[in-house]
Amino acid sequence: MTTKATPDPPSGSVTIKGLTKTYGQATAVDGLDLEIRPGEFISLLGPSGCGKTTTLRMIAGFEKPDSGSIMIGGKDVVRLAPYQRDVNTVFQAYALFPHKSVAENVAYGLQQRKTPRAEIRERVVEALRMVRMLDFADRSPTQLSGGQQQRVALARALVNRPGVLLLDEPLGALDRQLREEMQLELKLLQSRLGITFVFVTHDQGEALAMSDRIAIMRAGRIEQLADADTVYNQPASAYVAGFVGQQNFLQGEVSADGTTVETPIVVVEGPAKPDGRPGEPHQAAIRPELISIEPGTVAEGLNTVAGEVLQVSPLGEVIQYLVKVTDETSLLIRRPAHGAVRLSPGDQVLCGWAAEDVRLFPLDTPPDPTTARSPQ
Repeated sequence: MTTKATPDPPSGSVTIKGLTKTYGQATAVDGLDLEIRPGEFISLLGPSGCGKTTTLRMIAGFEKPDSGSIMIGGKDVVRLAPYQRDVNTVFQAYALFPHKSVAENVAYGLQQRKTPRAEIRERVVEALRMVRMLDFADRSPTQLSGGQQQRVALARALVNRPGVLLLDEPLGALDRQLREEMQLELKLLQSRLGITFVFVTHDQGEALAMSDRIAIMRAGRIEQLADADTVYNQPASAYVAGFVGQQNFLQGEVSADGTTVETPIVVVEGPAKPDGRPGEPHQAAIRPELISIEPGTVAEGLNTVAGEVLQVSPLGEVIQYLVKVTDETSLLIRRPAHGAVRLSPGDQVLCGWAAEDVRLFPLDTPPDPTTARSPQ
């Protein structure tokens, strides 16, 4: 009797189980589990110190884990050197050789591997064409802009045809406009090549714009792993809600009948009952773009509060309002500029939101509670 052989995991798959890394008394990565699918663009997103870069460096082989396993393409790589892994890494500092031409920089890794010269020429041309830098092949890196240098660094990584490309905040040194252009180019390139991209960033905009899935990290663990739409609209915790996009957080207690959250300024109703017993601390999160605003002075009913306009900021496609509700609390509101009500500082207004737009969480400290704050 013969048994069927188990097929090998496809190139580009990454499986991490129980990954832990400590530095003295500090735990950088804490028993992390993560399954990365072949050919997907996944971002590790979080503030400084959350463990995202340490995780990437352990996948690359630049850091050795204290415990846990890392499988790349079904192969255990924990004991392998970086050059023995089916990965390449692009860093924020591009580390191009200034004394070599663009083509020579891209060819360097192939030369180290003793690749035949004819194949090197062919693959360098192919890699530079992919990143639209073939016309710059004979220039030195010092003659290139930051965005062009970033493309050369990408070509140098891609020329080795890795199953997994690791990117450690590669756009951080670029100005905003160029960074946004490169976001589009990176995603298009990844989609065309079908290579697994693991992208580390603290910039939520980058992660939302490019990723198939986003892993929100906190204290060395993954707080939520989901696609961009789910992370933004259905955050798993107050931490995720506060880190991705902006929120108005209103703190209070679960009502006596257990159906709402009673805050000092408004009774908040969500799409479901709060996950807590009556009297327990709870908080409601409402995104600025989901709050309506209109002239008025008397708030009636749930999810409605009166306030005074402190600031009006035209932001192009949207208008942003800062509304003082009490001396301790203000709301941040954004409405489409087209058709928005015209208001000025000092105007009395009513602010409201639908129950389905509320997210209710047990009391927790968001990473950066920039809204529902004391007015400046």
